[in-house]
Amino acid sequence: MTAWEDLVTTALLGTDRRPPTTGGSGREAPVALLDEAAVATVRRRAGLRPARAAHRPEPAPEDPRPALPAAAARRLVMLLSDRPGTGTGGRRGTSPDLMELLPQWLAAANARGFAAPPQTLPALLDAARGRTDLRPAALAFAGSRALWLARLNQDWRFALRAAPGGGASLPGPGDTEAIGRLWQEGLFAERVALLAALRARTPEAARELLAGTWATERAEDRLMFLDSLRTGLAAGDEPFLELALSDRSRNVRTTAAELLSALPGSALAGRMAVRAGACVAVDHTGDGPVIAVEAPPECDPGMERDGVVAKPPTGRGERSWWLGQLVEAAPLTTWPARLGGRTPGEIVALPVADGWQGELHAAWCRAAVRQGDAAWARALLGVPAAPEAGGPGAVSLAERAKLLGTLEGAERSGWVAGFIASHGLSEAFQLLGVCAVPWSAPLGRAVVDALNIARDAGSYPWSFSGVMGLAERCLDPAEAARLDALLAVPDEGEDASPGAGGYWAEAFQRLATTLRLRAVMREELEPADG
Repeated sequence: MTAWEDLVTTALLGTDRRPPTTGGSGREAPVALLDEAAVATVRRRAGLRPARAAHRPEPAPEDPRPALPAAAARRLVMLLSDRPGTGTGGRRGTSPDLMELLPQWLAAANARGFAAPPQTLPALLDAARGRTDLRPAALAFAGSRALWLARLNQDWRFALRAAPGGGASLPGPGDTEAIGRLWQEGLFAERVALLAALRARTPEAARELLAGTWATERAEDRLMFLDSLRTGLAAGDEPFLELALSDRSRNVRTTAAELLSALPGSALAGRMAVRAGACVAVDHTGDGPVIAVEAPPECDPGMERDGVVAKPPTGRGERSWWLGQLVEAAPLTTWPARLGGRTPGEIVALPVADGWQGELHAAWCRAAVRQGDAAWARALLGVPAAPEAGGPGAVSLAERAKLLGTLEGAERSGWVAGFIASHGLSEAFQLLGVCAVPWSAPLGRAVVDALNIARDAGSYPWSFSGVMGLAERCLDPAEAARLDALLAVPDEGEDASPGAGGYWAEAFQRLATTLRLRAVMREELEPADG
């Protein structure tokens, strides 16, 4: 044991139990021990040999983007320093939740092309480390200097993984030699980034690059590379995807089939149209036309090669499982000709025999989403005021939200506004999440009116906390003036939840304050010259 370790052991045990073994200063044992420790500390420091000089890092790259306006820079510091409150009883008070406004602030700053102030980069990286939903916008705003910092701090390494190619610079589109070398020798993240960049610029070149090494790639890598073909998917990709249908990996085969089915003119789409058409027809033998369904009796090898999964999930029947996959993959243009020249709305309105309506309509929903067919989405959604709150084909809120995603922003928000006006907010949260921000004026009015109706009805207020939180982030700040009449504590009826009136007033006060703050934040991001 060295002298220093001996001193430490004595200090831990106490001088009464273990007297010092080294020569002391002649004073009482505890004081003598401290004297010896002081001498030993000076000796250790004086005898320390200088370490070899470390390599100095290269300077951080310059950020050519314009600097933030001063007021916006101060606002960013406030947003990054905010911490969630510690209120009791689930009540948040009337103060805005600044951390929930940070994503919107970052999106606005990125849209205007501002550079992050250097002194805020550590806090930005810490915020992105704690919240994965912040990472794309935070790293885009932080720029290349954040990646430079991430290489120096292990806690921020996630930024290198999140950045395309680990933050490495990619060769230009004309540097074919560098592209080939990076594709052959680069790390996986670099190769994915290269393929994505090429796909965005020259889809054919990206596909040829992938085809050249396809046979030697690992199955999990083939799946990731294949997914990049979603960008710019076109008829020219069909021969390569047809080859991928014979891949030894089931996941690769399934993805290739999904991509081919999104190309309505592909051979696979044609094969699926024939199979699905053989299962669905119009029956005229009764009092009126009815859609008759005859599910496939087996899943043959050809169906499996085209992406049909033979084994159904637990609780699903085999034939209904196969039918859903065939209809989902068949081009929606198949059905008007197959079903008597009817429009999508007329087809969806037809009754379906033998309890097959749910399965058939759900498959059409998935097809409309996959093929981005707005006409079929409208037919399946129905009018927002329809009974059952979803139209004849929307089997769940999740399906409705996906169908809405195929519509243009104004039409989408208009449908959701009509839904809320007819059915209230109890089922609207998921639908509101697909609407563009800020919400359109009709949608914003529908939400505020529905909240006001819920308040006046004495509804349990905490049931609407999720919608209220969405409104704080998504309602147009111009709607703040309409909230002034809702800030007073309402009279509570006999059937109202105890304390509900105070909660509603508090929530509306927080909403109004947040909207006005968002308006100020937007003004702060405008350049001084207007």
